[in-house]
Amino acid sequence: MHQPIIEINNIPVYQKNILILSNVSFQIFPGEHVYLIGRTGSGKSSLLKTLYADIPVMDGHAVVAGYNLRRLKDKEVPYLRRKLGIIFQDFQLLMDRSVNENLIFLMKASGWKDKREMQDQLQDVLVKVGLGTKGFKMPNQLSGGEQQRVAIARALINNPEVILADEPTGNLDPETSFGIVRLLKEISESGKSVLMATHNYSLIEKYPSRILKCEDGRVYSST
Repeated sequence: MHQPIIEINNIPVYQKNILILSNVSFQIFPGEHVYLIGRTGSGKSSLLKTLYADIPVMDGHAVVAGYNLRRLKDKEVPYLRRKLGIIFQDFQLLMDRSVNENLIFLMKASGWKDKREMQDQLQDVLVKVGLGTKGFKMPNQLSGGEQQRVAIARALINNPEVILADEPTGNLDPETSFGIVRLLKEISESGKSVLMATHNYSLIEKYPSRILKCEDGRVYSST
């Protein structure tokens, strides 16, 4: 059996010193696609922020992609995040740069140096998300669904072990949303773990997998 890529045991989740979730425990294994559900304000985003070390872990046991979050030093946070691909609801693209330039900006920030390797990786991730011919376009020349695919390509650029997606279909129409979840499912089938926060139950019905639910200050696991 694989070791879990995310192992959480009895951690509290705080937001601005307010306890949002208590005694959080779950595991996610390589290649798993897991939904994170719950009402607005139930703690989904705070839990994801905790996993990518934007909110510190104050108690319990938390290991993500080999990093112990209780002992994580500030200087180690960028290295943890290189093992994670983070996708947001509002895309967070640089609107004054082309698709290629958005990806190159992140690669340079992540320490890539070899231009040939960068170009090969850039093209590889764009093909994976169905945008192999769109690298020269500006974000405002793309549809919302295409912009979110660029955001997914950006999340894949460092070949992460885990994808954390915070309401990635929140600004998209139903048909486009199905396409994005199908793509995230394919990414998990390639061996990466995907944890996706969503409000959209029709997506879960169409593409069922394990569910973590934030409710009443706790996280419950169901199939």
